[in-house]
Amino acid sequence: MKSIYIVLFSVLIMGACSHQKTGPRASSGAPEDGVYTINVAEVGAVGDGLTLNTAVLQKCIDEVHANEGGGRVYFGKGQWLSGLLRMRSNVEIYLDSEATLLGSTNPYDYDGGSDAVGRRGDEDVHLGLIVSDSVHHIRIVGHGTVDAQGLDLALAIDSLHHIGERVDPNYNYRRMRPSSRPKLFFLNESDDIYVHGVTLKNSSNWGLSLHACTNVVVDSVTIVNRGYWNNDGIDMNDCKHVVVRNCDVNAADDGICLKSDNPESCCEDILIENCRIASSASAVKFGTASYGGFRDVKIRNIKVYDTFRSAIALETVDGGTLENILVENINAKNTGNPIFICLGARHPYEGKEEGRIGGICRNITIRNLKAEVPFGRPDEAYDLRGPEVNYFHNPWPSSIAGLPGQFIENVKVENVDILYPGRATKGMAYVGLYRVSEVNEAANQYPEFSMYGELPSWAFYVRHVKDITFTNINVRLADEDFRPAFVFDDVQGFKIENVNVPENQIFLNNVTE
Repeated sequence: MKSIYIVLFSVLIMGACSHQKTGPRASSGAPEDGVYTINVAEVGAVGDGLTLNTAVLQKCIDEVHANEGGGRVYFGKGQWLSGLLRMRSNVEIYLDSEATLLGSTNPYDYDGGSDAVGRRGDEDVHLGLIVSDSVHHIRIVGHGTVDAQGLDLALAIDSLHHIGERVDPNYNYRRMRPSSRPKLFFLNESDDIYVHGVTLKNSSNWGLSLHACTNVVVDSVTIVNRGYWNNDGIDMNDCKHVVVRNCDVNAADDGICLKSDNPESCCEDILIENCRIASSASAVKFGTASYGGFRDVKIRNIKVYDTFRSAIALETVDGGTLENILVENINAKNTGNPIFICLGARHPYEGKEEGRIGGICRNITIRNLKAEVPFGRPDEAYDLRGPEVNYFHNPWPSSIAGLPGQFIENVKVENVDILYPGRATKGMAYVGLYRVSEVNEAANQYPEFSMYGELPSWAFYVRHVKDITFTNINVRLADEDFRPAFVFDDVQGFKIENVNVPENQIFLNNVTE
C-alpha cells in the first residue's frame, strides 16, 4: 500500500508555491485584506476529493512560513484530499465555506518520517491530519470543514494489523481496536493558536488535541467526532492560558477534556464558556491523566445533553493538584450523572510529603446548575456507545469523594436543581445504611462515577471531605427511591442551608460541623 500515492505530483510540485515573496498577494476568492496569500487551487492542488494533495499543500505552508511576516494558505470550493500536514509559524489556514480539507484513508499517508513529533506518554501523538511542533502564531479559520474520514482510516489501520503488514505493538485486543490512529489535529508545545469558525469532523482518534500549548483561543468551532472509539472533542494536556468559547461539541468520548501528563506542569488559567456539549462519556472532564494537575479553571454557561456519564467530572488520581475551580451556569438534560469529583491514587504520589498517596483536590465552587437524569442510557442514539458497567446497579447519585486521611477540601455547592429518575429497587442492588462503611474506596481504580459500585443515596454521596457547604439545593425524584437523598460519610466542616429534600432523607456518618 505504500506505493499507492507516490506518482501524483512529479510535475506539479516543481512549480507549486513558487510565487514571489515580496509583498502581499491576493488570490481570486481569498479575502483581500493585504495578507500574503497562496490559493491552493492556483498552484496545482486538485479539489476533487480523489487526488492526494499532501506535497503541494505542504509546499504552500512552507512558503507562507518563509515569507517575511507569514501569511495565509487559502482553500476555496472543493474537497482537498491530504495526508499529514505540518503547520509552521506565522501561517493561517483559511477554509472557505464550500471548502473541505479531507483526510486520506491510507494509513501510510500519516507516517511521521525523520522529523515527526515524538511520542508523549503512551500516545502516538505525531499522528494527525494537521500537526505542529514548537511553532507560534498559527491560525485555522474560515467557515469550511476538516473531515478526517476517520472510520475508514481506522478500519484500514485495523486491517493492516491483522494481515501482518503494519503491526501495532499496542493493539487493544480486549476492545479490538488499534492504538496508532491519527488525531484530527495534534498541536504540540506551540504558542499563540487561534481556531475559529470551522467545522471539525470524523477523526479516527481525538479531535482537536493540544499538548503543552500556551495562549490558545478556540472560538465558534463545531466538532462532530463520533465515528470511532476514543473520539474526544477537544483535549488540553498541560496547556496554559486557553479560552474555549461558543463551541458545539458532539463526541463519542469526552467532549472537552483537560489532562496532565507531566508531573512538573499542569493545565492552568483555562476558560470554557458558552458551549453546547453531547458525549457518550463525560461532557467536561479533568483527567484521566492527572500527574501535574489543574489550576485556575473557569467553566460557565454550558449546555449538556444526551451525555452518558458526567456533565462535570473533576478528577485527580495520579498525584496532581486540582484547585481553584469555578463551575457555574450549567444546564444538563438527559445526562447520566450531574457532578463527579474524585480524589484517587491510581498512581501513588511520589513526592516528599509523608503519608500522602494521592493528589490534592481543593477550592471548588459549583453553582447555578440544573440537571435532569434519565432512568436509561442517555446516549442510546449513538452508533458507538461508552461501555456499560459490569454489575447490577440502581441509578447513581452525584458524588464527591476523597481518600481515607486525604480529604477533598473547601467545596461549595450552591443553587442546584436536579431531577433524578428514582425507580431504585433493593432487588437490583442494595447497600443498606448499616453498610455505608463497606462502600468500595476504589483508590487505585480508573476514575468514573460508577467506580465505587452501588451507592446508598440517590442525590449526593459525599465521603472524605473537609469544609463542604450546600446552599439552596433542590433535588427531586421522578419516581420513588428507597435510598436517602444524601449520605455524608467522614466529613469535617459540614454545612447545609436551604436544602429541599423529603424528611429524614439526609444520613450522616462520622460527620462534624
